[in-house]
Amino acid sequence: MSAANTVLTTQRLTLEPITAAHAAQLLAGLSDEMLYQFIPQNPPASLEALQTRYKRLESRSSPDGDEWWLNWALRLTDGEYVGVIDATVDEDNIATMGWFIFTQHQRKGYAKEAITKLREHLEGPFMAEAFKIFIDTRNAASVALMESLGFKREALIPNADNFKGSKSDEYRYTYVPPSVAKAAAKSKGGKR
Repeated sequence: MSAANTVLTTQRLTLEPITAAHAAQLLAGLSDEMLYQFIPQNPPASLEALQTRYKRLESRSSPDGDEWWLNWALRLTDGEYVGVIDATVDEDNIATMGWFIFTQHQRKGYAKEAITKLREHLEGPFMAEAFKIFIDTRNAASVALMESLGFKREALIPNADNFKGSKSDEYRYTYVPPSVAKAAAKSKGGKR
């Protein structure tokens, strides 16, 4: 459980495990409608709703214990919050990741920095063997980000969602850490 509550740092960011106390600092950034253009979700209904959600996430696991629910607030070294990042790690050690970088902080490399750090962390104590990210095909910035991070586009999922008056097609991106890929290739090579 301590790994789920670990504060992570990068050159410019501190990733703080989310608690209900973060809701007040994150509400304004998460209330921007532009963040929800490519996802079937809406801004938080209220501060209380966000506090309730974050309080539930403080457990860091699903009620049945089959998944880790890991969420961090992204803060600059000067103290300003710039977004959030999360990962769900299932019992097969597959991590599904998502993030929001607040509008005024986008295109500054914060998502890349946070994703890289979180991926490294999940490969350690959570033994993540693969990572999945689902992205609306219209979200060109996130598509470019995935490709710059070495994620591979594995699938196109037509009509993955229907929201905000239109259908959404999604790409599924995956990343397998080199050590896992190497071990898998080695085990395949030995079973001829």
